[in-house]
Amino acid sequence: MSSVRKATVATEEIGAAMTTATERSVGRIRPVLAIEDVSHSFKRKHADPLPVLQQIRVQVMPGEVVALVGPSGCGKTTLFRILAGLISPDQGGVLVGNKEVRGPDAELGFVFQNDRLMPWKTVRQNVAFGLRARGVSKGSAHAKADEMIELVGLRGFGDSLPHQLSGGMRQRVNIARSLALEPKVLLMDEPFSALDAQTREIMQEELMSIWQRAGSTVLFITHQIDEAVFLADKVVVMRARPGRIATSLDIDLPRPRTLDVKRGPIFTSYVDVIWGEIETQVRESARLEG
Repeated sequence: MSSVRKATVATEEIGAAMTTATERSVGRIRPVLAIEDVSHSFKRKHADPLPVLQQIRVQVMPGEVVALVGPSGCGKTTLFRILAGLISPDQGGVLVGNKEVRGPDAELGFVFQNDRLMPWKTVRQNVAFGLRARGVSKGSAHAKADEMIELVGLRGFGDSLPHQLSGGMRQRVNIARSLALEPKVLLMDEPFSALDAQTREIMQEELMSIWQRAGSTVLFITHQIDEAVFLADKVVVMRARPGRIATSLDIDLPRPRTLDVKRGPIFTSYVDVIWGEIETQVRESARLEG
């Protein structure tokens, strides 16, 4: 079968596999993170509230990596702030295990777009900072930090300062700092957006390896469709205005994944199907607004 034919067949099969979130069955295993019918609006002084999110329902199972993608204006950043406990939804809620998120929660780790490292502290001190803030002794915190530094591939850089590291290395420190706190779920908001294209590609593969060694459960937001397909077990596609779930797609690619998988027809088909869904949404929004 030619590569073109393989890609066509794969696209048809992937398209048929796309389902709405409410149609998915998660079996008997309880989700470690559950976003349950979250809706939210922005309040405006001289106008009606502006709906931003509408009945968002996403479940992340133990050890699963889930990516959220969607067009601009679909509310990904607002949803992330709700997950972080920085704002409360108008309706619905977020559960970590059996506990509702009502503010910043120690069981959720966060990796933001910028590394936010303290420039006057060493790599080891940055990674240990959260542990020390929780009252962990200096010796224990530094021992855990060294373990995480090893995990993210930065052995020998514990005494370095952030300005002595590359952008990709600083982001690995950022990830190590979050993992040191042993969160139930790692939340990542465009973690590689500040990196150049080449470093971003390398970091995707390295992050895959880190997640697998740490056994992490991850929910991440990205605008890069190929990044979502490469890293995730499941890609959730959102609609815009207001933000809501359009479809959910399982990514049936073997692990461990290397960058070579991006050159295969199955990978390309996943990307094409998701791009097609988002493009349809954008055109529909433009038609309605026009």
